[in-house]
Amino acid sequence: MTAGSAGSAGFAEVRDELRAVARDLLGKAGPQAGIDWRLLAGAGWLGLEVPAALGGADATFAEVAVIVQEMGRAAARCPYLGGIVLGVGTLILLEPGPGRDRLLRQAAAGDAVPAAALTDGEQDLLSAGGIPFRLERSAGGLWLHGRAAFTPDAADASRLLLLAAGPDGTPVIADLDPQAAGLSVIAQPVLDETRRFGLVTADGVAVPAASVRRFAGDPAAAVRRLLDRAAVAVAVDSLGLSEAMLDATVAYARVREQFGRPIGSFQAVKHACADMLVQVSVARELVAAAVHQLAAGHPGDPEATVAASMAKSYTCAAAVAVTGKAMQLHGGMGYTWESGIHAYLKRATLNRSLYGSPAAHRRQLAARYR
Repeated sequence: MTAGSAGSAGFAEVRDELRAVARDLLGKAGPQAGIDWRLLAGAGWLGLEVPAALGGADATFAEVAVIVQEMGRAAARCPYLGGIVLGVGTLILLEPGPGRDRLLRQAAAGDAVPAAALTDGEQDLLSAGGIPFRLERSAGGLWLHGRAAFTPDAADASRLLLLAAGPDGTPVIADLDPQAAGLSVIAQPVLDETRRFGLVTADGVAVPAASVRRFAGDPAAAVRRLLDRAAVAVAVDSLGLSEAMLDATVAYARVREQFGRPIGSFQAVKHACADMLVQVSVARELVAAAVHQLAAGHPGDPEATVAASMAKSYTCAAAVAVTGKAMQLHGGMGYTWESGIHAYLKRATLNRSLYGSPAAHRRQLAARYR
C-alpha cells in the first residue's frame, strides 16, 4: 500500500475487513482486558506502516487508525499507542540506517516496543518548539538533559525515542536503552487503568553519536507531523469508545423496561440518544478528514494540522459527553463496576487532556485568523 492509495475504494474494502477482524478479536477480551502482544504481532497489526522489506505491511496511517478505533471501542489495554502509533511513527520519519531499520523490524515482529517521548505532558503540548530534551556537546561527547512527563507506555518500552534539540538546535531523536546510566523512567499512575504512562528524566546521559538519529526532510515539519499524529490517534480512540457507548445505550434502552414499556420509547430517552448520535456522527466526519490528511499528506502540511486540531478538540470533548450520558441513561446499573461504563468514562476523560486539551486546540485554530 502507498500513501497515495489511502482514499481508494479498493483499500476501503481492506480496511472494512481489517475492522471486522479487529472488532472480533478485541471484543472477546472485554473492557480493560490485557491484550497478548504476540497475538497482535501475529495479526500483522504491529507492522502495518513498516516497509515490506523490513517485515511490515507497507500500509498507511489510515490502516493503523482502524486498529486504534477498535481498541478504543473495546477499551483495550496494551502499549499500542506509545509503541506503535508514536514509536513506529517516529522511526518511519527518520533517515534510514542499520539501527533504525533493525528496530523497525523488531517492532513489527513484536520483539521490541519503542516508546516515543515527544512532549513534556505538563507544558504546552501544541508547541512544536517545546522540545522536552536537549543535547549538549562537551569534550567528553554528547550529553542529554531534560524530562518528559506522561509519556505513553514508557514503563513498558524496550527502547526510548527521545525528541531532543541537538547542539545546533535542530530536532533529533536520541535512541536509548531505558536502563542507560542517568536515564530514569518512573511510572505515573492515572485513574484510567487501561493506559500506562511514565516520567522520563535524563540527567546527563551519555549519548553515543550512533544513537542520535536525524529526521528525513525538514525536522521542524517532522515534529509537527508527530504531534498531529498523536492528537489524531487519541481522537480516533475517543471515537471508538463513543461508538461503543452509543451502541450499548441504544441496546439497553430497547430491553430495559419501566412502567411496563421499554425506556427507549420515552421521548426524553429518544432525544438523549439522538443527541449522542449527532455528536458521534460529527466526530466521525472530523476524524475521517484528519486521518485522510495524515495518510495522504506530507510533513509540514498546514491542512493536516488544522484537521488534527478540529478532530481532537471536538471528538475528545464529545466522547466525555457521550460516555457521561450513557452512564446516566443506564440508570443505577451505569454506576456499577460490573457495567464497565466507568472504564470508558475514565479513558475518555484522559483522552481529552492528552496531546492538547480541546481549548488549546481551539486556540490554535483561532490563531489562523489573527
